[in-house]
Amino acid sequence: MSGRFWQITGLAAAGGVGYYLYNAGGDPKAAEKQFEADASKLTSKVKSQGANISKDAKTYGAEAGAKVDQAIADAKAGVNKADAKLESYRKDAESKIEASLKDARQQGNKAVDAFDKNVTEGAAKAKSGISSWLGGSK
Repeated sequence: MSGRFWQITGLAAAGGVGYYLYNAGGDPKAAEKQFEADASKLTSKVKSQGANISKDAKTYGAEAGAKVDQAIADAKAGVNKADAKLESYRKDAESKIEASLKDARQQGNKAVDAFDKNVTEGAAKAKSGISSWLGGSK
């Protein structure tokens, strides 16, 4: 297969040489100059297309980078929104807990005051009852 490759390559080269000699009217110097001119055109065309490809790649890269940056910004905004909601829920729960604690303290203080009143009344009755047994005035 390697031998066949070289046969095809040699045939193509001979065809190229024949093409340039035919177009130059059989003059090898004119054929060489025409070949160099065509090679120069081809080189400049490849370079310009390479520059365009490079520009396109940079443009696409910048667009992709902008899309990634936007996606990151959107994700951060979503996280911040969720954080703000959680913070509001926390504050709401905290205020409800404080209100419940305040109410529980008030109810507890009322219960303690009622207990103290009953104990004081009971102690006063007990004292008067004991004093009356012992012959006291009260």
